Formats: sequence, C-alpha cells, structure tokens
Amino acid sequence: MNTAQRKIGSGFDADSTADDVLKGIDLGGKLAIVTGGYSGIGLETTRALDGAGAHVLVPARRPAQARETLKGVPGAEVDELDLGDLGSVRGFAERFLASGRSVDFVIGSAGIMACPETRVGPGWEAQFAINHLGHFALVNRLWPALASGGARVVSVSSGGHHMSGIHWDDVHWTRGYDKWQAYGQAKTANSLFAVHLDRLGEACGVRAFAVHTGVIITPLLRHVPDAERAEFGWFDEDGNPRNPDFFKSPQQGAATQVWAANSPQLAGLGGLYLEDCDVAEPAPADGEMFGVKDWATAPEQAARLWELSVELTGVDAAR
Repeated sequence: MNTAQRKIGSGFDADSTADDVLKGIDLGGKLAIVTGGYSGIGLETTRALDGAGAHVLVPARRPAQARETLKGVPGAEVDELDLGDLGSVRGFAERFLASGRSVDFVIGSAGIMACPETRVGPGWEAQFAINHLGHFALVNRLWPALASGGARVVSVSSGGHHMSGIHWDDVHWTRGYDKWQAYGQAKTANSLFAVHLDRLGEACGVRAFAVHTGVIITPLLRHVPDAERAEFGWFDEDGNPRNPDFFKSPQQGAATQVWAANSPQLAGLGGLYLEDCDVAEPAPADGEMFGVKDWATAPEQAARLWELSVELTGVDAAR
C-alpha cells in the first residue's frame, strides 16, 4: 500500500461538482484529451473544462454522434478513436503528434462495465482490453506530447476494483468468464497503470492519478439488466433508485477526475488513488467498498502489469 494514501483535506467532498472544483481556475491555453468525453460523466467533464477555458479533444468511436452531442461546447474537438483497436489508437496518436501540440492533461473516462463475454483484437477480453490496454497504448503513443507539457494523466478506475485483483494466470478469461470479476480486474488495472506511469513520468513532470468517480446512473449501466440492478438493491422493480442519495449526479461524478487533472492541491503528488475529490484512505477490513485495496496500489503489481501491457501492445514510449 502506498503510505501516501491519506486524505489531504481538500475542502471538497462527494457532493462537489466539476464546476465547484474548477472555481477560480483559468484553463485558457490548456489542452485536454478526454476519452469518452461525449457521454455520461465524460460529457460533463468536457463541459466543465470547456467552461474554464480549456480546449478539449474528444476521441470517439462514434465521431458523428460525438460532434452532434458536443455542438454546444465551443472548445471541443472530435477525432476518431476505437480503444479496442490498437491500429485505431496508433492512427489517432499519429494524427495528434503531427499537429505539433502538447497535452496538459489526459482523462481516460471511456470504458465498459459488466458486458457479456466479448473478444476484441487478438482475442483479448474486452473489459481489460478497452478499459486498460487501449488507454495504456494511447498514453504511450502520445508520450512526446505529454512529456513536453508535463501533463497529468487521470486513469478512471472504480470502487469495482474491490471485486478483483489481476488474474495473472488468465487475464483474458479463457477458462470461464465472470463479467463482474473481469470488470473488477480492469478497474484494478486502471489504478495500477497510474501507479507505475507516475513512477516513470515523474522525472519529466508527468504525474498520474487513479480515480473513483462514485456511482452514477449513466449509459455505463447498459449491460446490467433491470433484474440484476434490483438484486443489487440499487433499484426497485419499477426501475426507480431505492436510495437516490446513493447515486451522484453526472456533474458530481465528473468532479474527482477534473480535480485530479487540475487541482494545485495535488502539486508534487502522484501515483495515488482518489475518491470524493480527495486522496482515498486504505480500504477498511470490513469489506465496505470505499477506499483503495492494497492490490490496486502495490508498486510490484504495477510494474508487473506494465511489463505485461508492453508485451501485449508492443508500445513502451514512457521508459
């Protein structure tokens, strides 16, 4: 466990919104890349950053839909990117690097959750591939633009990492598939990615954080059937939230990742897991799903995952 996993008293909390954490911060002249920046909390992240003056590049698997959604966001730019296709990741990165621009922050907000067993690329399990490997390849491909600007990288994890560490003997679930365990593994991978990226990038000013956004009703829930939502106690039989206070609004859900990317309170820090706009505490022993598990911040696990990701994607520009 990273011994720096202790609250810093940010002054924000679970009720804070992205606009709250950006109050008084001028992002004029800054460039952000926000994957998933046209849906759910990614869309609210794009809107908040644009409102603070940033130019936001939104990579999108469905660029026409993204452009339509972002019509009212003047500082947004859209380009095509499919995180499940390494060729698409390479093409996006090459186009961006050819523009000669540097990046101030990357927020990896795109992802899938609890989907039926799906294979992408060379037979990779889709949640691990899209949520982790696609973002790993993207950041490494963009490394010259990140290093030149001393960027912050925000890897969007989840409290779902409590469900599973890395299944080192079968990361692609070839011997029986459990959609929630696979999701948990992918979210642990998102956290471990930030841990090792921060270690490699600190010397050139690149810092990385993992974040848990909270539980928000967004299209991310598309693969969770109504009966399963009710079984979890989230919703009643009519599809209504049993405890509305349990859920954050999309604006509140965007707050921690926006805070991670921009807050001066995090200057000099990195490699940490954040929640509710503060540094998270170690997870309690009673099984409650808040705080961060040891397996999601262990440096040796992070280094091992980095090496595996290099082997699978063939990229390692940050070293």
